[in-house]
Amino acid sequence: MGRIHVLPEHVANKIAAGEVVERPASVLKELLENSLDAGATRIRVQIEGGGKKLIQVTDNGCGMVRDDAMLAFERHATSKIKDAEDLLNIHTLGFRGEALPSIASVARVLLETRTADEKSGTVLEIAGGKILRVEEAGLPQGTSLAVRDLFFNTPARKKFVKAESTELSHIASLVTHYALAHPEKHFELHSATDAMLVAAPVASHADRVYQIFGRETLDQLVPLAAVMKLERVGIPEPPPWRRGEDYAPPVPGDIRLHGFVSKPEVQKLNRNSMFVFVNGRLVRDRTVQHALIEGYRNILPPTVFPVVLLFIELPNEEVDANVHPSKTEVRFRQQALVHDFVRESVRAALMKARPVPQFTREITAQPTAAPGLSPGAQAEAAGNGGFALQPPALPLMNERLQFGREAIALEANAAVSGFGPAGFPVIRQSGNGHADTCGNILEDEPQEIVDQLALASLKPLGQVRDSFILAVNPDGLWIIDQHVAHERVLFEKILRERGQANAAQDGQRLLMPLLVELTPGQQAVFGEIAEELQRNGFEVELFGTRTVAVKTAPGGVRPGDVEKLLIELLDQFHREEQALNLDKIRARIAASIACHAAIKINMPLEQNKMEWLLKELAKTECPMTCPHGRPVVLRYSVKEIQKAFKRI
Repeated sequence: MGRIHVLPEHVANKIAAGEVVERPASVLKELLENSLDAGATRIRVQIEGGGKKLIQVTDNGCGMVRDDAMLAFERHATSKIKDAEDLLNIHTLGFRGEALPSIASVARVLLETRTADEKSGTVLEIAGGKILRVEEAGLPQGTSLAVRDLFFNTPARKKFVKAESTELSHIASLVTHYALAHPEKHFELHSATDAMLVAAPVASHADRVYQIFGRETLDQLVPLAAVMKLERVGIPEPPPWRRGEDYAPPVPGDIRLHGFVSKPEVQKLNRNSMFVFVNGRLVRDRTVQHALIEGYRNILPPTVFPVVLLFIELPNEEVDANVHPSKTEVRFRQQALVHDFVRESVRAALMKARPVPQFTREITAQPTAAPGLSPGAQAEAAGNGGFALQPPALPLMNERLQFGREAIALEANAAVSGFGPAGFPVIRQSGNGHADTCGNILEDEPQEIVDQLALASLKPLGQVRDSFILAVNPDGLWIIDQHVAHERVLFEKILRERGQANAAQDGQRLLMPLLVELTPGQQAVFGEIAEELQRNGFEVELFGTRTVAVKTAPGGVRPGDVEKLLIELLDQFHREEQALNLDKIRARIAASIACHAAIKINMPLEQNKMEWLLKELAKTECPMTCPHGRPVVLRYSVKEIQKAFKRI
């Protein structure tokens, strides 16, 4: 007798449940996406026991008739696609037809639904994949689906569910981010008797961030918006014999990008604060995450990550969502194009905003692993059995989220709320000023975004321990790290000169060749980057099995630092996890050369040299951070000075 047999239906459903239902938040994700696909404008989520006892989603969508309600719990039953060609143009969040039968096989499910043209609705009860009852009832339009006792018939899976507070944290994060992605819809999240989130419809994503997280969080983010025409590459077309007389070739369309990225001073220890939506779908995509990190290259240190809320919109045929059972991953048809567009858009937004590190903020700012736009959940100290969301761990985040039984009020007047027509913050300016307790007139704080003119207007006063330059202008008191400031100037100068038709840098010849012994790993990296080293002023030749002779070094690097510089570069690329590319090699080499050639600390500077350095710094594209991500300048603003002297 053969050993291969077909699994029973209930076993196949439980296997599918293992792929789709990872934890209570996975169940909620499928139900939320079904509600959004049904056109719901109001979605209410009720949670008990961290989702283990109850997950109920109620919406005002289109609803289902009796036959559809029963058929929805069959495997691969869906209204989203009809044939294989539809998989190339998926415009809904759900489409696989596995979620409901998988959930019903490991829980007790109660479905209540009614369409607008039906007089009565349908009540359907299922436990462990078996239908217990089907009956008619008077119901409002829409669908309510309650999932109770998750994993009640699979105790082995139930053991892997985390603590109630942990599961509720994942659920709160999920609802929060779908509320951020759909600001035009009403979202509610209730746990036991507490209203954890009530978000009324607003006009824009910026309004939603302000509504949920408050003004201080929004001030830590830089708005991002970009659009680009797609080229007609890789768009599938039917064969000639299937084209009718009225056939028109597909239009490539546009790729649009909008959302928020954090200022460089906001730093996280992991990627958990980077949230990406592709055509409204929350995904984890390595291509986009790598592009985001590359956008912050030479702005953030390599071991920390930004906070990102990014929305990518492109034609459905340009993205394949059918690559993961839980639909958390996608594949782009033009992957390199999407990667480069995201990277350049993020960098352009940061260069345009030119955020200035604040003196008092940088003192307390430390990289943290807490997600910046993902509130956690913990038990209240009062012990009332409920849970309260905690605010994101952003610097100077003093406002706590007021999740009560009423929605957070949002000012309707744009002049009051501080939002312009496009949904971005409006910076108030007034020439009247205000008076302190002594009757002195204090002028209002100038505009926060600093341009080249503001940096060029700095007047150096002197040095602190021959290492930090003190300067002033109408914006306040500035402290400049002279080493990293010169490092930024040299870094951009080297990249600019290298970008001119692959021009090579001039080097300085050493009196005696410098012999450097390499490890096998360093020797392998040397073979890859030897040509680029030569174009940056190095002249290095093999001298034996694992020894190289350095005859020429980049200009400005002291002879004593040449060996250290070369070993540093080889070790840096040896630790690189991803494949090397020319742009990354150039940037790393330029950053290392600039660091070793720059003005050092504990070096006295004359007045004219300080003035020259500040003027050259003002001409750079990113004067606020060095190529390694450290702050170049810190500003002690006029407002902070007034607060310190108790004048405001």
